[in-house]
Parts: sequence; C-alpha cells; structure tokens
Amino acid sequence: METIALYLTSGVLGGMVFFASVVAPTVFQTLPPEKAGIFLRALFPKYYLALIGGSGFATFCFIGPSVVSALATGSVAISTLWVRQILVPKINRLRDSELGGDAIAGRDFARLHRISVIINLIQFVLLIGILVLHQTLAKA
Repeated sequence: METIALYLTSGVLGGMVFFASVVAPTVFQTLPPEKAGIFLRALFPKYYLALIGGSGFATFCFIGPSVVSALATGSVAISTLWVRQILVPKINRLRDSELGGDAIAGRDFARLHRISVIINLIQFVLLIGILVLHQTLAKA
C-alpha cells in the first residue's frame, strides 16, 4: 500500500507542478484575458477534484505504513476541498466585481488569491516532504 501511496503522492505533486508551470502560463500567453479566465474557471474544478482524489486515496494507503504521511496527504486533500468549495467561489465573485469596477473587491480578490497561492505552496512542501522522508527511510 505504501508504494501505491507514493505513486499517488508523486502524481499529485507532478500534476500540481505541471499545472502551475505549463498549463496556467500557456493559457495566459495564448488566450485573451477574458477567454483565459473562462477556460481556467472551467478547468480548476476538475483539477481540484483530481488533487482531492489522488491525495485522498494516498491518505488511505498511508494509514498503515506512515501516519505522518497520511496526515500530510489528508491535509492536502482537505485543504484542496476547502479551496475548491469555499475559497475559489469567493475569489471568482470578487474577480467579477473587480472587473465591474469595484476597487475594494479587487483588493479582496488579490488577498484571497494570495492565500490560495500560499496554500498551494504549503501543499507542495508537504508532498515533497513525504517523498523525501520515504526516500530517506528507504536508504536507511
């Protein structure tokens, strides 16, 4: 089960890296801003479901072999669920208000977007930490 969990963890991390380093920049370089926003709003829910599913399944696979890793992947799954269900809808509403001319909404959008980026960075660190921990333990 640990091997499956490590593959899932690697896949989730790889998906996050690919999305941040390839998909998002390509969308913004290729499409006009309004089309890019529409495309990403359609893509993000599916992206988050993949992260929730992968990290959630990894959590169950890690429960026996590594409680620490289970807690870390569980944290990724739960935080991603919160981002998908709570934070992103607020971000989208604020962005729409900002585009409608509401400067305060623009400030709030920037703050919440920054929070989502920080959560994503923490998730990266947790997933990398799991892989490093298991690699270190495998060498011992």
